[in-house]
Amino acid sequence: MITTLHRSSQNRRIRHLASAYLTAKERVIEWGFAREIDWQHALSFDNVTESSFLRETAWVILSAGMRESVIRSKFPAISAAFHNWISASQIMNSKQECRGKALAVFANERKIDSIIKVAEEVNDRRFSEVRRLLEEAGILYILQLPFMGPATAFHLAKNIGLPVVKPDRHLVRVAQTTGYSSPKAMCKEIAKVVGDKIAVVDLVIWRYATLDRNYLGLFSA
Repeated sequence: MITTLHRSSQNRRIRHLASAYLTAKERVIEWGFAREIDWQHALSFDNVTESSFLRETAWVILSAGMRESVIRSKFPAISAAFHNWISASQIMNSKQECRGKALAVFANERKIDSIIKVAEEVNDRRFSEVRRLLEEAGILYILQLPFMGPATAFHLAKNIGLPVVKPDRHLVRVAQTTGYSSPKAMCKEIAKVVGDKIAVVDLVIWRYATLDRNYLGLFSA
């Protein structure tokens, strides 16, 4: 009897959580972020190439602690400085020239040098090996790359299509409010019910929380 009641209570919790998520998603779309959701949904690690990995890593490094609009305005010129991320070998063959051109656009030596070090890592290991390490070790490998801390590592993992959930403060709060041990456990449960990718669930909840300061009310009601 106790088991049956517990299971019934758990099912109600899951149904409520899924319903709250779908409401949040609907509102995020209404507020103009449908393309952001579509972009995250379309991401697949199967499609990651050397070029896209170099580009996304550079984007994440440059974005750390900066407004997205600032990086977006400068990124085309920075990409041009790095031969539009064609290959790590091309960057390494002219790394001083790349460095100089990039610093003329974005005067942060630590970030630009970190991008060059990532290109060096890819060039030395070859991308096939880097790809294997990303697939097998995921966040643990990314954390070994230059300029990668907990936040940036999860940011990069999501941007290359790995099925991860960033333990952002908003998601931590929602998980605690809904009785889950972690944001990942919560997002996995929602994903299983609604059929969205786990990274999409992460994105929707995070975006909703940035748009509605009373976001916890939706999930705790």
